[in-house]
Amino acid sequence: MKVPLLDLTAQYASIRDEIDTAMAEVVTSQRFILGAAVEACEDAIARYVGSDHAIGVSSGTDALLVALMAEGIGPGDEVVTTPYSFFATAGVIARVGATPVFADIDPVTLNLDPARVADSVTKRTRAVIPVHLFGQMAEMAPIMEIARSRGLAVIEDAAQAIGAEHGGRRAGSIGDYGCFSFFPSKNLGCFGDGGMVVTNDAARADRVRALRVHGEDVKYHHRIVGGNFRLDALQAAVVRAKLPHLDGWIDARRANAALYSRLLGDLADREPPLLTLPGIVTDRHVFNQYAVRVTDRDRVREELAAAGIGTAVYYPRPLHLQECLAALGYRRGDLPESERAADRAIALPIYPELTTGQIRTVADALRGALAGLA
Repeated sequence: MKVPLLDLTAQYASIRDEIDTAMAEVVTSQRFILGAAVEACEDAIARYVGSDHAIGVSSGTDALLVALMAEGIGPGDEVVTTPYSFFATAGVIARVGATPVFADIDPVTLNLDPARVADSVTKRTRAVIPVHLFGQMAEMAPIMEIARSRGLAVIEDAAQAIGAEHGGRRAGSIGDYGCFSFFPSKNLGCFGDGGMVVTNDAARADRVRALRVHGEDVKYHHRIVGGNFRLDALQAAVVRAKLPHLDGWIDARRANAALYSRLLGDLADREPPLLTLPGIVTDRHVFNQYAVRVTDRDRVREELAAAGIGTAVYYPRPLHLQECLAALGYRRGDLPESERAADRAIALPIYPELTTGQIRTVADALRGALAGLA
C-alpha cells in the first residue's frame, strides 16, 4: 500500500461542489482583488481565531513582513526568534533591515524556549516572533510576560497552527499580531498563496490595511510606503468555503496522531529509545505535521520510500546556519537543540483522509526501518 505524504485531491473531492460554487461566485462578480469575498473571509477568520480584526494578505510570508513594517522595525533593530522554522520567519526580519537574533528551542516541543528568549533580549530588541511549530502553540504566557516587561511587540507566526489552542486562547490571538498562511499544504489551505494578519489593536489593523495597498488610505494618496500584499478574492473564497470543515479535519489529524503514538510508543519508551514522538504539552495540537525524530534519518527515509511511504524533512538546516545569514556569526554548536532537531526530524503522513490501514502501514514500515538501528 502506497501512502503519500499529502493527498489534497481527496480533500477536494469531498467538498468539490462547495469550492466550485464559491469560486464561481467570484468569477461572476468579476471582483478579483479585495472586495466582498475577501471581507467575508476576514470576518470569518477573525471570529474563528478570536481576534477583533483580520486583514487578508498575499501569503504567510507577507503577513509576517507587513507586521514588522507596521511596527516600524528596521535597520539597527533586533528581533528574537527561533532558528528551527521555515526560512520566512527569519527572512522577513532581514528584509526590513533588522537583525535576526536566534534563541534555542525546547527539546520536547521544538518551540522557542522562553528562558532562551529572555537571555537574548538586548537594548536593541524590538520584537519577538514565536513560531507555533508543526501545529502546537509556543509557550505564550512567559513570552508575553517577557515582551510586556521590556516593551517588545509579539508577532505570532501561526502559519502552521490555525485552530491550535491553549488555556482557552487560539493561536494568533495572544500577541500583538497573529500571522497565518493558507499555502495549499496547510490545514486550511487555498489554491495558491494567501495569508492573514489578525490583531486586537484597531490602530495596528489600520496600518496593516494601508501597508497591503502601498500605504494607501485614499486612492492614490499614500501616507506611508507599503507594498502589494493583497489577498486575491478567489483564494479568499476557497478559504472561507473550507473553514467550516476545519475543526473536523483537525479532529481527524489529532486522531491519526494518537494512533501513530499508540502504534509507535514502545519504540519511544525503550532504553535507549529508537525514536522520539512529538511532545504534546498544549490543549489542542492541530498537527500540521507529525514529526518524529530518529537517528540515521537518511537511511530510514530511504527504506520508507522503498516501501511506498512519503515523508519530508522539516527543516534540515536551521536558520542560524543558512549561508545567507552567515554574517550573523553563528556556528554549529551554538544552538544545539535546534541543530539536533534539524538532524533527526522526519514528518510522516498525517492528513485527515488517511485510513487506519494506511497509518498501520506507515507504522509497520517505520518499525521495520528502525529495526536495524536496535
